[in-house]
Amino acid sequence: MIARKKLIVTGANGFVAGSVLAQAGAEWLVHAVSRGEPLARHEQLHWHTCDPQVPAQLDQLFREVKPDAVIHTAALADIDFCQKHPELAREVNVELTRALASRCAAAGCKFVLCSTDTIFDGEHAPYAEDAQPGPVNFYAETKVAAEQIAVGLGAQAVVARLSLVVGLPVMGAGNSFLAKMIASWKAGQTIGATPREIRTPVDVITVGQALLELAAGKQHGIFHLAGKDRLNRLEISHQIATRFGFPKDLVISQGVVPSPGRAARPRDVSLLNAKTCAQLQTPARTLAEGLSLILKMSETPLP
Repeated sequence: MIARKKLIVTGANGFVAGSVLAQAGAEWLVHAVSRGEPLARHEQLHWHTCDPQVPAQLDQLFREVKPDAVIHTAALADIDFCQKHPELAREVNVELTRALASRCAAAGCKFVLCSTDTIFDGEHAPYAEDAQPGPVNFYAETKVAAEQIAVGLGAQAVVARLSLVVGLPVMGAGNSFLAKMIASWKAGQTIGATPREIRTPVDVITVGQALLELAAGKQHGIFHLAGKDRLNRLEISHQIATRFGFPKDLVISQGVVPSPGRAARPRDVSLLNAKTCAQLQTPARTLAEGLSLILKMSETPLP
């Protein structure tokens, strides 16, 4: 019997992590890490309820698991919250990354960091992997700093920049804007979407598959996990409404409304993904293909 590789997934109660946990194949023995209660346990999935920001708990986790790879999804991702609480944002997004990276270096295991398309300034799109970051808010600053830590590990590390992730929670609740949209439409409510923000949306199923492939493979450096389509928020919302059987007029075009305390957002952070397409077997998908995959997954019982 071939020994299973051991994988640590941080932020295991989160949206992206749920896709990773649900899709990890038989080659992985997965160790999910979160502060919250376990979402599931089975032969391939062990749950660790702990605080990875406490050094002693993190050391114990690495001693017990002896991981072959770590997928680091945990982050403070609320842009406005990070802007108002910079010390906490830096502690979670930068210092936790540093702590994990140092332990991965010592253990000789693969480190996959989830980053974001919003590290760019939004004025020079589309962006390739070697484009210069230009953060316009504090959240983006912390992710740039985290990327630099991961890149410092050389061949041991991958930075996976995620574009706008679309999907329904695969395991647990997560933070799915799609689920909130559908709930609003079912209640007969309209939603606003702006044509002024442009992304390359990627479905959460594809993201989970790609992260697992990066954790298992020899790839290193920066990869863009982005879809094939370059769309604005209004176009994205219209496609989603149509695919899920709701009238398009439930989506209202609106501008970006300034509000007190709202951090700056980049305008166009569409990503180029030629490197990812060349080096990964996981395919890049159009939004339509991704939505079909989401619907299929939502009908499939989890292990």
